[in-house]
Amino acid sequence: MPLFIVAIGIVSLLVLIMGFKLNTFVSLIIVAFGVALGLGMPLGSIVTSIEAGLGGTLGHLALIFGLGAMLGKLIADAGGAQRIAMTLIDKFGPKNIQWAVVVASFIIGVALFFEVGLVLLIPIIFSISKQLKVSILYLGIPMAAALSVTHGFLPPHPGPTVISGEYGANIGEVLLYGFIIAIPTVILAGPLFTKIAKKLVPDSFNRTGDIASLGEQKTFNLEETPGFGISVFTAMFPVILMSIATVITMVQQTMDIPDNMTFEIVRFIGNASTAMLLSLLLAIYTMGLARNIPMKEVMNSCSSAIASIGMMLLIIGGGGAFKQVLIDGGVGGYVAELFSDTTLSPILLAWMIAAILRIALGSATVAALTTAGLVIPLLGTTDVNLALVVLATGAGSLIASHVNDAGFWMFKEFFGLTLKETFATWTLLETIISVAGLGFILLLSLFV
Repeated sequence: MPLFIVAIGIVSLLVLIMGFKLNTFVSLIIVAFGVALGLGMPLGSIVTSIEAGLGGTLGHLALIFGLGAMLGKLIADAGGAQRIAMTLIDKFGPKNIQWAVVVASFIIGVALFFEVGLVLLIPIIFSISKQLKVSILYLGIPMAAALSVTHGFLPPHPGPTVISGEYGANIGEVLLYGFIIAIPTVILAGPLFTKIAKKLVPDSFNRTGDIASLGEQKTFNLEETPGFGISVFTAMFPVILMSIATVITMVQQTMDIPDNMTFEIVRFIGNASTAMLLSLLLAIYTMGLARNIPMKEVMNSCSSAIASIGMMLLIIGGGGAFKQVLIDGGVGGYVAELFSDTTLSPILLAWMIAAILRIALGSATVAALTTAGLVIPLLGTTDVNLALVVLATGAGSLIASHVNDAGFWMFKEFFGLTLKETFATWTLLETIISVAGLGFILLLSLFV
């Protein structure tokens, strides 16, 4: 019965968003109330549960997400992202152009959210394809693969960051293991998949695409942009800080070294929130003040970054409210009881639930949050590595992007594809990332 009510809730969510074109955040809150009533929660505790879910989710995420958005915006507005892309493309040369796009998109994808990275890189991809007389899709698939993998697996992106907080996983470990999984997954879903896609839908590689909807793009003369080294260093600085802290902590635990002030300072600096704040301060200097850009202009970039993520934060909060209702309404406990005697790994179970919800809901972040509400009660009964469960949830939430996902339509329109071609390229690409990601996570679980 509880799962039937959840199913009705998910169908209602689809009807509200796709049928009535209602705002996603408003739809999530309505469904959270409806599911809470359906589950028989006491009337006095429904609002408390929804507020706790919304506040608890955003309380963990808002700081990291907000600082991350500002960091990415400063790098983009200063021309740092363009410098990274153009330098790598120049160094790799025409023969290895796909690999240049993969590496550039991966570095940029760590610092920028998926949609921002896509909008920033697509004009560069179009320009390079015209110069080298290669298909835009030949470069577009590796670019999309790298951006999607970083979005699904690596903090400070919303999905892995939120789920790390919900599961109580160490965000540094998620980042470290995420990198180990992300690199082979990008290679499979990027350059290697392009060869398969070319055989599946050869006509799609003749499309000219259309980026008129992006409007006038800010372009830079390379000599006006920050240097390549400082641009990469600034983009990767939060990753460097979190990774160093995680490795030192793992060495400390492995060698059983007693805790002291040095380790405390390392953990403090490597905490995701501290690392993002230090990275933003670095970016204010390297991308702004060091280049004689007035502080007012630098702060304008930061303000516009926050304005652009406001609705995204509310949607994530709405997903957190829905998740909390599932836990407080007893659905999570019911699922835990249902699978109490199963030999199915929590990693595989988290992936399966996230995959089903992603196909139904479209939003990767909402699918991941809803999965948390169902999986959290299971985690207390197992000694599974929580960082790997986070990554499995992220992998499941990327599968089979189709007509209910904004990314599907963005990819279709920018590259001028038919629906069939979009399914054979974008949808299949996302599915490969999801399945390959799960495979590498299960492989890694044998060693950690």
